[in-house]
Amino acid sequence: MDNDKLLKIKLVICDVDGVLTDGGIVYSDSGEESKCFNVKDGLGIRLVLKAGIRVGIITGRRSQALRHRCDNLGIDDLFEGFHDKTVALRQLLAQHNLQAEQVAFIGDDLLDLSIMKQVGVAVAVADAHPLVAQQADWVTCAKGGYGAVREFCEALLKAQDRWQQMLDSLT
Repeated sequence: MDNDKLLKIKLVICDVDGVLTDGGIVYSDSGEESKCFNVKDGLGIRLVLKAGIRVGIITGRRSQALRHRCDNLGIDDLFEGFHDKTVALRQLLAQHNLQAEQVAFIGDDLLDLSIMKQVGVAVAVADAHPLVAQQADWVTCAKGGYGAVREFCEALLKAQDRWQQMLDSLT
């Protein structure tokens, strides 16, 4: 991964299913949907936010569980129901006065290809679709839902020389 690209990143955008989760969706008998999020990813997101880097979510699905997770982590930029994720990307760029090269996107599946082609750093989780992995600047070692987002967050903070500061802030 080119550290020069990582130095420019001011916004990290994540897909949800297959990135922040393992892609599984559980439905109760009443039809209520639940998701399983990884706490390691959560801490990585919190550290990135604490370092002054924005975090956003763009997903093709809608989920109350996701809204609760975003509230818990302090993620304000949530875009649900966007099958064309570039529309949400343009809104985020305008809203935060950013350029596309200042954005990293973490994805896993075919709906993520369009946005990955437009951002400064495109990341695929280890178990991403092969076409997504080919498009990526970097592929994580961890699978989606198993610390892939945390892995990228740590790499980003280290590249921006903020990792030790964030570690120190935890003690």
